[in-house]
Amino acid sequence: MEILLQQILNGLVQGSVYALVALGYTMVYGILGLINFAHGEVLMVGAMVALSVMLKLIAAGLAAPLVLLFGLLVAILVCMALGYSIERVAYRPLRNAPRLAPLITAIGISIVLQNLAMIFWGREYRAFPALLPNGTHTLGGAVINDTQLIIIFVSLLVMAGLLLLVHRTRLGRAMRAVAENPAAAQLMGVDTNRVISVTFMLGSALAAVAGLMVSANYGIVHYYMGFILGLKAFTAAVLGGIGNLRGAMLGGVLLGLIESLGAGYIGGLTGGFLGSNYQDVFAFFVLIAVLVLRPSGLLGERVAERA
Repeated sequence: MEILLQQILNGLVQGSVYALVALGYTMVYGILGLINFAHGEVLMVGAMVALSVMLKLIAAGLAAPLVLLFGLLVAILVCMALGYSIERVAYRPLRNAPRLAPLITAIGISIVLQNLAMIFWGREYRAFPALLPNGTHTLGGAVINDTQLIIIFVSLLVMAGLLLLVHRTRLGRAMRAVAENPAAAQLMGVDTNRVISVTFMLGSALAAVAGLMVSANYGIVHYYMGFILGLKAFTAAVLGGIGNLRGAMLGGVLLGLIESLGAGYIGGLTGGFLGSNYQDVFAFFVLIAVLVLRPSGLLGERVAERA
């Protein structure tokens, strides 16, 4: 029971990060019908930028809370600018092109960002400073630390804020209108280009927050860190129902739990043949199963049919 509870807690922490990143995928897909495969690299850039800013502020003797705050704010601003630039330069000219063209472009942008990060920050794994509280708490025999609790709390707060933004604000109404019918929304006075750009920027801001969380949890940053994480978050979005915000949240948490429980019990189930290092396989098993058995996801795809 202690092992089960420990794996559930670990899964909730990991799933919270997946959910934040999956929201970026599902927001863009809900409005454009486009899978932004460069989203994981935006997360990586956010983590790298935050690390660079934080190291300079630590060297200047700034207090830890201010270091974290300024590092996060700069990362969010840089990622929002990057998201806007990607949409404006790479995706907007291909908005009416065959669907294969923006898909290939998204993969190309992902590779370009990886290589630029490798050139700028290097190939080596870089240590992320331990600035968050790291006290431990025991719950039914399972252990969770302050950093993990902060990750869960901040994720819930950000997701609740996003739902309020989408369902209770004028911008949110414009986003839903564009997702429903871009042509009709434009005729009603909605600036569709602005709404799409803001959607990319919001998704990129969520990726920056998630990048800081992942880095703080594992204590390392690497130019390749966004690739697998982005694929897993995409799997989470598909699992919950891509285009559905609540589905992305549910899919992220479920995928985190599936991975964590699989890592904890795969050795026993296979007689020691497979170890916990095979946990990444579970995400892609889930993706295949969902695409075969329920392509619309658990909560159903909420993407408007276009005339």
